[in-house]
Amino acid sequence: MDDLTAPTGREEALRALPRDDGSAPLALVLGATGYLGGRLVPRLLNAGYRVRVLARDARRVAAFDWGSGVEVVEGDAADPAAVGIAVRDVDVLYYLVHSMGAGKGFERADRAAATTVADAAAAVGRIVYLGGLHPDGVRLSPHLRSRVEVGRILLDSGVPTLVLQAGVVIGSGSASFEMVRHLTEVLPYMPAPKWVRNRIQPIAVRDVLHYLLGAARVSADVSRAVDIGGPDVLRYGQMMNGYAVEAGLKQRGIAALPVLTPRLASHWVNLVTPIPRRVAMPLVESLQNECIVKDHDVDALIPPPEEGLTPYRRAVDLALGKVKLDAIETSWQDGEVLGVPSDPLPNDPDWAGRTVFTDVRTARTDASPTSLWRVVQGIGGERGWYSNPLLWAVRGWADKLVGGVGLRRGRRHRDRLVVGDAVDFWRVEAIEPGTLLRLRAEMKVPGLAWLEMRVAPDGAGSRYDQRAVFFPRGLAGRLYWLAVLPFHGFIFAGMVNSITGAAEAADAEAADAEAAEPATV
Repeated sequence: MDDLTAPTGREEALRALPRDDGSAPLALVLGATGYLGGRLVPRLLNAGYRVRVLARDARRVAAFDWGSGVEVVEGDAADPAAVGIAVRDVDVLYYLVHSMGAGKGFERADRAAATTVADAAAAVGRIVYLGGLHPDGVRLSPHLRSRVEVGRILLDSGVPTLVLQAGVVIGSGSASFEMVRHLTEVLPYMPAPKWVRNRIQPIAVRDVLHYLLGAARVSADVSRAVDIGGPDVLRYGQMMNGYAVEAGLKQRGIAALPVLTPRLASHWVNLVTPIPRRVAMPLVESLQNECIVKDHDVDALIPPPEEGLTPYRRAVDLALGKVKLDAIETSWQDGEVLGVPSDPLPNDPDWAGRTVFTDVRTARTDASPTSLWRVVQGIGGERGWYSNPLLWAVRGWADKLVGGVGLRRGRRHRDRLVVGDAVDFWRVEAIEPGTLLRLRAEMKVPGLAWLEMRVAPDGAGSRYDQRAVFFPRGLAGRLYWLAVLPFHGFIFAGMVNSITGAAEAADAEAADAEAAEPATV
């Protein structure tokens, strides 16, 4: 937590105000494993708060650097029993959950969760909710409309509530930044919907965190919604070309076309960027209206940072710096993808009586277990999948075409993985450093799929075990497995040979480097 960028939480204006008895206040964070929640929690700890989080899976919380410093209540925001336990003795509750990437029924789910929390939070000192910046008196997109409704439910709870209404958030790993980044880098000329001419007011993620931290100190007699935004009001096309300048690219030509509906535009974004369609859709829909700060009432409640709010191009520069240093704190990928199994791979004895298909391969290698594990942990992203890249690319594009996450989602860090991390169209379900990496499929398939890789010492070398597991769903699942079966010989056998070969090459390179070093007396 010592390497956090500003705000760190240690700023005097953001420090926790002790309770009347002198003890540290307790903050409850809903959505702690998401993009903003994962950044807010360590800063709350730095600021002197005790922190409790409500999460579906305690293992995901434990994977964060700050995981051991918080209290965990397992459960869902829509579960009255779990929420009832989580809100006990809480001074400030941060509500950072929403269903941006959800499918049908997301408005009902958002409403149910907000109502559950509002009903349970009667004794909470304050609620802080991050909503969406929006114009008044116009028809809003379903997702913006839902976020406005959630804010209203929390405000009507009777608990002092501060709704921070933010626009496009710019920071390393944010979905909005990644959309701007990939659209600009991939397309020298972009046919775009007419909303590229709308004015919007982006805000740097560091400034969002400043306001979230400051909201906990707002007087108890304040209960209202306020707008927050950065210092620049831009058109979306200007945002793309502002990114181009900071990234050292040529200015992009942009043509506004009235025929590109939000649905068509979200398909376009899905194909050109790593953002899946179900996440692209609410982002695109939120850009249909001009979203700029209507007033600066927030300044009287939470003074802006001492150095001032972050200009857009400075926010882009900071985000690019984090990407280059492989130092992205959290990513939009951290959120679970709705409709994807969250249950772990069952133990082998549990397969009895079920249809299951497997592909199991083992190889012995002269490579050390350390080198072999290093290759396994670095799989995916820029390094690829150590087998026929064309077949993997085809599978990724096929997933994109049906609205899946595709293969270009990449990974947050080049060399490190923790439970819950996304790796292209997989997610880390389990990791035992040096021994086991299990990935759960998040591509669209008619069933449930996992890929498991194990490393074990074997004499002077090591053994590599690889297992693909597929639980088919109905006839479609069985036909799918039969259709891809011919390619497994190329893909999975190629993976085994290339992974062990890469580990052996790494050992040989290290040995050559050691031999080339001058002897010391």
